[in-house]
Amino acid sequence: MPETDLHTLLRSVRVWAPDATELRPFDPAAAPATPLALFTRWFADAVAAGQPEPHTMSLATTDADGRPDARIVMLHGADADGWAFATHATSRKGRQLAAQPHAALVLYWPVLGRQVRVRGPVVAAPSDEGQADLHARSTGALAAALTGRQSEPLASLAELERRSREAWERARAEPGTPSPTWTLYRLRPTEVEFFQGDPDRRHVRLRYEETGEGADDGGAGTGGWRRVLLWP
Repeated sequence: MPETDLHTLLRSVRVWAPDATELRPFDPAAAPATPLALFTRWFADAVAAGQPEPHTMSLATTDADGRPDARIVMLHGADADGWAFATHATSRKGRQLAAQPHAALVLYWPVLGRQVRVRGPVVAAPSDEGQADLHARSTGALAAALTGRQSEPLASLAELERRSREAWERARAEPGTPSPTWTLYRLRPTEVEFFQGDPDRRHVRLRYEETGEGADDGGAGTGGWRRVLLWP
């Protein structure tokens, strides 16, 4: 069998094929005053359009030396307190957030040719909120949290299987079991950008920038917002 040519494969892949993507018009002049309102609307659109796992997002952090890192996590909520996600405080991303408490998020919904970018400082929620969030999720989520040792070197898959089996048994028998290092984080945005793809490549980019003026207006920031159009 001939070796796969990556570059040939890349050239064969189409972006936003009409049978898989609906590129909708987006009028930034009609956008709401706060990013949270527009995000909620776009998230509902993604769900209604059948986007698989619309709550998956890229989380970018930096370590103490300023070196970047990124991975996929799940959105746990978005409200006036910020965009929420969770992990072990002892994991690699948890340690990075302790050293550099700023991050960026990207959600991408290809069925609509849309993405949302969020950046700002990150704070850890009180422990009881993190545990409540964990126990409101599935048995599998609790089992994964109880397996623990996230990001540490693993001796073998057999060891993982043993630890995971024990964690599943405990999660089923004691669904209220705490996971002490499990932490709910909230990113309070200073910038939120909305990108809508266009078939003629005239993509619409609208960025909300926190002004720090006025009372909290429900945009998950600390003040008012201004809207800025960006070149694609």
